[in-house]
Amino acid sequence: TPVQIKEFGAVTKIDFSPVSPYNYAVTASSRIHIYGRYSQEPIKTFSRFKDAAYCATYRDDGNLLVAGSEEGSIRLFDLSGRAPLRQFDGHTKAVHVVGFLSDKYRIFSGGDDYSSSLWDIPSATEIVSYNEHTDYVRCGCASKVNADVFITGSYDHTVKLFDARTKSSVMTIEHGQPVESVLLFPSGGLLVSAGGRYVKVWDVLKGGQLLVSLKNHHKTVTCLCLNSSGQRLLSGSLDRHVKIYSTTSYKVVHSFNYATSILSLALSPEDETIVVGMTNGVLNVKHRKPEERKERSEKKRQPAYRTYVKGRTYMPKQEDFCVSKPVKRVLRKYDKLLKSFQSSKALDAVLEPPIRLYTPEVTVAVMQELHRRGTLRSALAGRDEKQINLLLTFVARRVIEPRFTAVLVTVADMITDIYQPVVGQSAIVDRQFLRLQEAIGKEIDYQEELLEVLGMMDTLFATFTKKKATYLEENKSNGLTETIETNKNN
Repeated sequence: TPVQIKEFGAVTKIDFSPVSPYNYAVTASSRIHIYGRYSQEPIKTFSRFKDAAYCATYRDDGNLLVAGSEEGSIRLFDLSGRAPLRQFDGHTKAVHVVGFLSDKYRIFSGGDDYSSSLWDIPSATEIVSYNEHTDYVRCGCASKVNADVFITGSYDHTVKLFDARTKSSVMTIEHGQPVESVLLFPSGGLLVSAGGRYVKVWDVLKGGQLLVSLKNHHKTVTCLCLNSSGQRLLSGSLDRHVKIYSTTSYKVVHSFNYATSILSLALSPEDETIVVGMTNGVLNVKHRKPEERKERSEKKRQPAYRTYVKGRTYMPKQEDFCVSKPVKRVLRKYDKLLKSFQSSKALDAVLEPPIRLYTPEVTVAVMQELHRRGTLRSALAGRDEKQINLLLTFVARRVIEPRFTAVLVTVADMITDIYQPVVGQSAIVDRQFLRLQEAIGKEIDYQEELLEVLGMMDTLFATFTKKKATYLEENKSNGLTETIETNKNN
């Protein structure tokens, strides 16, 4: 769950200390706050700015912090104190870009007076100034490989590479839009620039050749960041999204969505924390979920041998009663699949040769169960030529058996409905449909013949019925006998 911290103004810069415990400096309005990784309140504040402060950046050893300001001065702070150690004056307008060169003893800067300067820390003097940009200089970075090289980006749509040993820039790259952020890969060979909706990657060693242009944001891209291994590039934008690119394919591999427009972004040296600063003054801090470490379970001591043979020789007595061990019921494959509602796989299981050929009643029973559940149609659908051929072969062979007819007629109807559109595309399937038609046609003929035979037999049975004597006939025969017997008696 992200931690939300409210600042005094829009958060224009976030920078992590390169040394443990990886505190981070947040520049917002006229203050610079230093936060611990898990602290929600600043552990230190630098607030001696008359107006807005900009671009608070750590030195590589984490002991010094440099920041620009709206009044044009650059201030150097020691993390153990509060008052600035040095102040560099020379810019006539706001200084939005400051940073240390990799030798740790020089500072580069860029301001709204279109100039870029290099400063010496021990003597607090300006070494050299470059006036090549024609608009505000708003971003920059220093090379970690060469202590004399630094790069600045300007609203004049250009990125310039400067060498402290020369009097002018050594390379100019046309970005095409006002440049908001620049970034050098740790190797120093690749340069990333952001401006407008574009993030562009340039090959410095090939004279500034464009390698790839990324247009994944809907609004201006304001900040860039690399992870510790250089395998992921992050970009934040006014469209409230942070995009994460793979530096091997330059495809977006992840995206974060935030509440308002993003101005600044930073990732901790261990890639454990991502901090995002927004226009409404909210600082959003997300921590990576710690991986659960599986503790090695101690090897359990095995029971002694006597445990296994205990009670083996015991003879039951007369008053003892034996408790039988419950028999574990082992489910068949199709039963397990039916239990887990995998209809199509259950049907496949009962169409395997051992079941289909020797126990067809199981196959038909599973079809009936699927029909009862209402999933038979979905189980029959989406099958290839071989599977349809198998189904039709089974149905054509078994549909004439009276015990299976009711279920298999339904199955045949569904197969016909589902696969009617593909009739004519496969000779094998067409042949099986004809076999099914022939089998059903023969069965209908047999039924008609049987009905005719049954009718004939009904007629014969009707004629063979034994004729019963009527009541009058019985009386006549009995009367004659009675008369003869009466005369004899008289």
